[in-house]
Amino acid sequence: MDLFAQERDRLLRTTTRFLGIACTAVSLVALSFPGVTDLPRQAIVDVVSLVMIAMLVMIGRSGNLLWLVLGMAAGIVAGGVALVPGGIDGPLATAVIPLVGGAVASFALLLSSSVKRVVLAAVAAALVLAEVVVGTGTILNVQVAAVLLGWVLCFVAGFWIGNSVPRAARRIYSIGNAHRAERQASETEAQRRQGARLLHDTVLATLTLLAHSGFGVTPDALRAQAAEDARLLRHLRLGSTPQPQSSGDYNLDTTEESPLGQTLESVKQRFGRMGLEVSWHGTGQVLLPTHVLDAFLLALAECLENVRRHAGVTEAHVTIIHDEKMVRAMVTDAGVGFELDGISEERLGFKESVVNRLREVGGGARLFSAPGAGTTVVLEAPR
Repeated sequence: MDLFAQERDRLLRTTTRFLGIACTAVSLVALSFPGVTDLPRQAIVDVVSLVMIAMLVMIGRSGNLLWLVLGMAAGIVAGGVALVPGGIDGPLATAVIPLVGGAVASFALLLSSSVKRVVLAAVAAALVLAEVVVGTGTILNVQVAAVLLGWVLCFVAGFWIGNSVPRAARRIYSIGNAHRAERQASETEAQRRQGARLLHDTVLATLTLLAHSGFGVTPDALRAQAAEDARLLRHLRLGSTPQPQSSGDYNLDTTEESPLGQTLESVKQRFGRMGLEVSWHGTGQVLLPTHVLDAFLLALAECLENVRRHAGVTEAHVTIIHDEKMVRAMVTDAGVGFELDGISEERLGFKESVVNRLREVGGGARLFSAPGAGTTVVLEAPR
């Protein structure tokens, strides 16, 4: 909150400086018209007003109370010289009003923060009003009302700004806290989902194989996969954040871009070791950003894992095509198929590991299947 208090004080000082200098300039220009006042009096007013302007400039740089007192004293002296000696007429009164009711009153913007400053403002306002009353010879006139209104407006404006800024600062601070809490919650949820996917694609897949006595997988392939899972869990326990490279294979190294053709082969070999022959068709080399490549390969590997587990066949076909904007993979098998409407909403494997994973990088997935007619999944990822 100290920063907001500094900004509040800077705003008040800057406003005082500009208002005071502007009103002083208006008054000096009005006094310079021929016949408004005599030359000696105008010269004194000009010199003292320049002193007040210098104090206003110093106030804009520093909030020292000394500059404020000296500036008000100079303004009161300038007003006294212009108003009191010899009485004033209509044009002179009009010319002096911006000086005593605007320039000197601008200091009231800085005089509402403490009792001492409020007393100082009251004393200065009383002296200025006394000058106007003595100069005009009456208490009830337009000049007195104008000067009083100027002082009241400046004091109220200073009080309002001084109290509004801290309130606004507190609201901004509370909004910032709410935004940080929401962002933290979103990041936590994203990490939870990523962790669930990671475990689903690695450790849970291995446990499923073990639960089925490693059916369809050689003991060596199962041991290799379990070793990779153990390495991943060890990194997680030590606080590392692994980056996925392919389904069941995570490492801690990242690259800016990777050719798709150099990574599809590792997916093919992995599923070949587990008894699923994968035939590739179409594009051999496509350059993708790392995060898009990760999502694309993991979704592709999850589709192949579903073929291996559920299709009842030992072969799958993957066709890769691309254009200027998208890369598409069509995973096809001639297996048993299934009714799309019969998929339970509680089964999150395809939804999280394929659909949502691709959506997060700007892609998508579509599923086509029917009993006895096999299954086709179309994966899309942006280039």
